[in-house]
Amino acid sequence: MKISLVAAAFALMLTPVAAFADDENASCTSAAKDTWLSIDAIKAKAEAAGYSKIKKVKIEGTCYEVYAFDKDGKKAEVLFNPSTGEKAGDEAGE
Repeated sequence: MKISLVAAAFALMLTPVAAFADDENASCTSAAKDTWLSIDAIKAKAEAAGYSKIKKVKIEGTCYEVYAFDKDGKKAEVLFNPSTGEKAGDEAGE
C-alpha cells in the first residue's frame, strides 16, 4: 500500500513537468527559420483568425505562440505554424 501511495505522489509531481515539456517541444513546421513568416505577418494572421489585442508573439519550439484575446474577450495562447500562418493549436490561458 505504501508503494502505491508513493508512486501516485511521484506521478502527481511529474504531471506539471510533463505539460511544460510538451509546451517546450511544440512542433508546427520543419522549415528553416529563415523561411518563416515575420512576427508582423503572424499578428495579421492571428487578427484574421479572430484574435485581438495581441500582447506578445514568441517562438515556442517550431511554432509562434501568440498571446491575445479571443472573440469572447478571454485570454488566449495560440500556436501558429510559422511557415503557413495557420493556427496549429491552443495553449492554456493565463
